[in-house]
Amino acid sequence: MIRLTVDGLPVAVPEEASLLAAAGAAGVELPALCHDDRMSPAGSCRACLVRADGKVVASCVTPAVAGARVTTDEEELRSLRRDAVALIASILPPRALAATDSELARACRSLGVPAETAQGPGGLGRDDSHPYVRLDRDLCIACGRCVRMCAEVQGTFALTLAGRGSETVVAPGTGGSWAESDCVACGGCVDTCPTGAITQPGPGAGLTSVTRPVTGVTRTTCGYCGVGCSLDVVTAAGEIRAVLPDREGPVNRGHACVKGRFAHGFLRSGERLTGPLLRRDGQLEPAGWEEALRRVADGLREAVAAGGPESVAVVSSARATNEDNYLIQKFLRVVIGTNSVDNCSRLCHSPSASGLTASFGLPGGTDSFDDVAGADCLLVVGANPVEAHPVVGARLLRQALGGARLVVADPRHVGLARHADVHLRPRPGTNVALFHGLAHVLLAEGLADEDFLRERAAGLPELSRLLADYPPGRVADVTGVPEADLIAAARLYGGARRPAILYGLGVTEHLHGTDGVRALANLAILRGAIGTDRGFGVNPLRGQNNVQGASDMGALPDFLPGYQKVGDPAARARAEAEWGAPVPDRPGLRIPEMFAAAREGRLRALWVIGEDVMATDPDTNQVREALARCPLVICNELFLSEAARHADIVLPVTSWLEKNGTFVNFDRRFQRVRPAAAPPDGTRSDFDTVLAVADLLGTDLRCRTPAAALAECARVAPLFAGISHERLDREGALPWPCRDPGGPPEAKLYTRRFATPDGRAHLAAVPYLPPGEEPDDDYPLLMTTGRRWAHYNSGSMTRRGDNLVIAPEDFLDLHPDDAVRLGIADGTPVEVTSHHGRARLTARLTDDTSPGEVFCSFHFPAHGVNSLTSGHADTVTSCPEYKVTAVRVTAAADAAPDAGKPAPFASRGAEDGGVLREEQR
Repeated sequence: MIRLTVDGLPVAVPEEASLLAAAGAAGVELPALCHDDRMSPAGSCRACLVRADGKVVASCVTPAVAGARVTTDEEELRSLRRDAVALIASILPPRALAATDSELARACRSLGVPAETAQGPGGLGRDDSHPYVRLDRDLCIACGRCVRMCAEVQGTFALTLAGRGSETVVAPGTGGSWAESDCVACGGCVDTCPTGAITQPGPGAGLTSVTRPVTGVTRTTCGYCGVGCSLDVVTAAGEIRAVLPDREGPVNRGHACVKGRFAHGFLRSGERLTGPLLRRDGQLEPAGWEEALRRVADGLREAVAAGGPESVAVVSSARATNEDNYLIQKFLRVVIGTNSVDNCSRLCHSPSASGLTASFGLPGGTDSFDDVAGADCLLVVGANPVEAHPVVGARLLRQALGGARLVVADPRHVGLARHADVHLRPRPGTNVALFHGLAHVLLAEGLADEDFLRERAAGLPELSRLLADYPPGRVADVTGVPEADLIAAARLYGGARRPAILYGLGVTEHLHGTDGVRALANLAILRGAIGTDRGFGVNPLRGQNNVQGASDMGALPDFLPGYQKVGDPAARARAEAEWGAPVPDRPGLRIPEMFAAAREGRLRALWVIGEDVMATDPDTNQVREALARCPLVICNELFLSEAARHADIVLPVTSWLEKNGTFVNFDRRFQRVRPAAAPPDGTRSDFDTVLAVADLLGTDLRCRTPAAALAECARVAPLFAGISHERLDREGALPWPCRDPGGPPEAKLYTRRFATPDGRAHLAAVPYLPPGEEPDDDYPLLMTTGRRWAHYNSGSMTRRGDNLVIAPEDFLDLHPDDAVRLGIADGTPVEVTSHHGRARLTARLTDDTSPGEVFCSFHFPAHGVNSLTSGHADTVTSCPEYKVTAVRVTAAADAAPDAGKPAPFASRGAEDGGVLREEQR
């Protein structure tokens, strides 16, 4: 710490702090119209002048030095600051200071600059083309904060300053309107603008993380991706005015993305369910809650009577809170008597849990993202965080631009790959061979940590023998990655002082996904970069807001809360002592097994909570048959999804913005979720719904509130023994393991020993095996699916708001060489066919994909993308192979102009015959 005095008051500030920060530490608030702590200082507005050791300086750009004597409270300084601010205000029109609470208006009031100072002519015009960003050029002071925010924090570089003299204003860097620019609507420019030149439309106009009100603000955690951004939700009269990034957010640090920041319009969608629906004479009809809950209870009772407890299963929700998931799994085990509960981690990161446990002992990432931010080499594999995890993607890009070496392994040239030192583009399905090739080079060139391998690892002889068969030349033949690129990537990772690995679904969603995770983990073990100060391990980028937490809470068929095996007598005894009921000792059904059991007539009741299995699960036709054959299907939903259209009972439930509880993000942090908006009349939380059904079945689940549920979970699961609502409210985010209510959590794992039985990290000698499907003459292309930046999963939330204006349809990304061969022009409606089904999309020609490969998202289920995907699944965990599907692409028969463009979601209602397939929340 640096010690100095400000106005005679001793203060201590961190190394590299500015005098502005030192003044703040002394309780002195200085105007700083060009400054924002989230980005580099500019020193251009001269509003923060102070005297340091006799010299007048701009405090924002002057570093604090030990022993400095700083003065802020002098009439000369106040006059200089007043003149600087008055000069800035004088070029603006009168409305800039009238009836506004912008940072500029606040500075003028604090310095005694009258509102009449603003007498500029205006007339520069507005840009209202974007649904989430409004530009009033007359209020721009060319401070550059928005430009730096876009470049330094978001990394999009979409903005610039244009014009000359007093007419210099912010503008899209591409020219034209804001809506046509490269803006990704993160809201950073809106949040940093000090004058109101850039605002969001509607009742939240002018609100920023600086100017937000003191009251009417609820701090919660974002319910979209797994980053876990902390958000401040501003409400008035029960309605959301704005969602603002929390400046103190442990992961997002005052940043957000288009979804968390703006995509809350779904809350008041006219399609929101506000009452239960029951199937009568083949039709879903409105009903009251009492009747609906009794039908659920009676149906479950009848299913158990007819087929036993194993005839009932529940698909729990990675969208729901930890407390919801804990109660759901307890209900299944205690009330029904089965372990057949699963969640959608089965469809994405179940290979992560399996592979990381086998390699290291626990099913979570090894390091906190705070630590990863200190890595000098990033190996990002099978992930596009710039679009799928935008806040993490922005931080990683900032890290790379700041000097960290970047290696990206991904078939597509998107996101971080555009900035990589080395971009490896393996053929889909060849990950294991690629990772073995990198490991081969690490060993061959002496880049492995021999001391670590000798003292803390097992399996090196077996792996070494296997790697002899994976020299760079052979790996190049298998993967399509040039030999020189493979060697260069291995040398960057192997030669770094503190490397880190981050990966996504491009590693897990394969026939051999668990093998891929283990082969990737081998690299960190060989390098000694896990559990040491020589690296930051292996870290999965979780896809959904609580996909980690749903599994943590035991919503799995083979694990109790805290990853205690159902076959472990001690674990069952611990749960039974707390629950007062026996726990089944046999693993239950996984999601694919549930559908198979339903098709075969063995499953008599399926309760689906928070997931539209008709939209997100593979091989839609098989899922449809399973729902049709199951005698009782119950869905908890926000909207009438396609799965709900197949249900017998539909229960309308609350969303993440209306719930109380916790989520666990991608780096194992428990964070509080608090209700910010009042739910619609007629809806109930998943938690209350499950409690009510248990009561009707004659069992009191005892934990009657979310706080009580998490407290009970802490008694059942030693990993979480130190976590509670009270502690989270008091201390903020807490990672697991947290074994002691009074002790510290473990953000970095394995610093002393690994959690495996022998305390060592286990290298995996798994051979490369081909994917479930490969191209042939009939299906010559390989299709991969994933996310795009404007939408989320099946789009049920993002398509019920203005994100649909930003991205009204999906595309099939097709390489120009393939397009020429197939006779397909850009924008042509195409039909995509696989062994399993067909879909309809619009072609977009791009070299982001390699020849022979196509890409699309699944945000628009009406296109039918998941009817194309196969039933192939990871051989260990049953995770579907979404990343490798052999397809054929042809021009659609009616390929007239705009023939393939779907109508906006809002114009398609129930009369579409249920074509729309939604994910609930």
